[in-house]
Amino acid sequence: MATLRMIIAFIMAIPTFITPYVQMALRGGVDAFFEDWSVNSEYKADYAVEIEKDPNKDFVVLNFADIQLNPSESYGDYGAFVKETVNRCVEEVKPDLITLTGDNAWGGDLSYVWVVKFIDSLGIPWAPVMGNHDGSNGDKMNEYWCASLLDNAKNCLFKYGPKDMGYGNYVINITENGKVIHTLFMMDSHSDAGDTEAGKINYGKNGDGSDNIGYDHFWANQIEWYEWAVNGIAKQAGKTVESTVFMHIPVIEYRTAAAIVCNFDGDDGTVKDEYADIAFGSLHEHICSPEGNNGFFAKCQELGSTKNMICGHDHVNDLSVLYEGIRLSYALKCGPGCYWKSDINGGSVLTINSCGSATFSHHYVTIDE
Repeated sequence: MATLRMIIAFIMAIPTFITPYVQMALRGGVDAFFEDWSVNSEYKADYAVEIEKDPNKDFVVLNFADIQLNPSESYGDYGAFVKETVNRCVEEVKPDLITLTGDNAWGGDLSYVWVVKFIDSLGIPWAPVMGNHDGSNGDKMNEYWCASLLDNAKNCLFKYGPKDMGYGNYVINITENGKVIHTLFMMDSHSDAGDTEAGKINYGKNGDGSDNIGYDHFWANQIEWYEWAVNGIAKQAGKTVESTVFMHIPVIEYRTAAAIVCNFDGDDGTVKDEYADIAFGSLHEHICSPEGNNGFFAKCQELGSTKNMICGHDHVNDLSVLYEGIRLSYALKCGPGCYWKSDINGGSVLTINSCGSATFSHHYVTIDE
């Protein structure tokens, strides 16, 4: 039955497969989809996507991490499991916005069509970032193709963002009564650092560009863009606006924070009793951050805007810890794709109040397999 569904889906998706390349040809290449941005550009109020918050209730963001199904899984039992997980979360959390923290599919073709079509069918605004398996790292379709599907989806807020920063660096401002109260930064943390010259330069061990440079993260121009946007939004709002960064690969400070607050048994880590007031969740695998430090966390501290960072990538971690003024959180993995732990399945929730302050929590979903 799953095979038949895949065949039917493939036939129906043929126009979807072709459309990105037709659009690229009509616009004269991939670069035409990106912004011409420089640090000297003027920040304008209409730069960001804006969503108006209902003054009578909190604004709720529901995040799903690492759905990461391949084509046969998408149209089989795993796909049904993911759908039930997502639908349960949506029904129970009632989000105003859905976010995805990368590795949205695995295989890059029919599975990407499946996940975009499904999430878009919920009729709720949604905003994804790219993971290291979204059209990169050897997958079948390239990042432009995946980005095009996101860009063409009816309810998706995805934007390509500035050139030469990867795919999907964009800003969402939550407003109340027309005033910006909270900013969501959606940022591409790329793939393996050795895949690009920027990665080799910025993220080699100790900055030496050695072979063992691990995962990539934000490039220097992305950090400049982030600072430009934080300052531009502050000028617009007349104050520094609290913000949250959504990304796929965690910054290296996740390791530092976990080493402080967790008891470890091999790769597993549980929160020490004395840190229960600032941390929750646990670790069940090594934190797969870049080996070098790109300075992004320090920049966030300097600017004083970002109070939450939310990542995916490590499927069986659900740790959240307040570290030096910024909460570093793993979003819950959604479904059994690739590898998982059934008892930490579900979605994660960012709740924003009228003052613009945000709190982070997990929404676990148990489904009989």
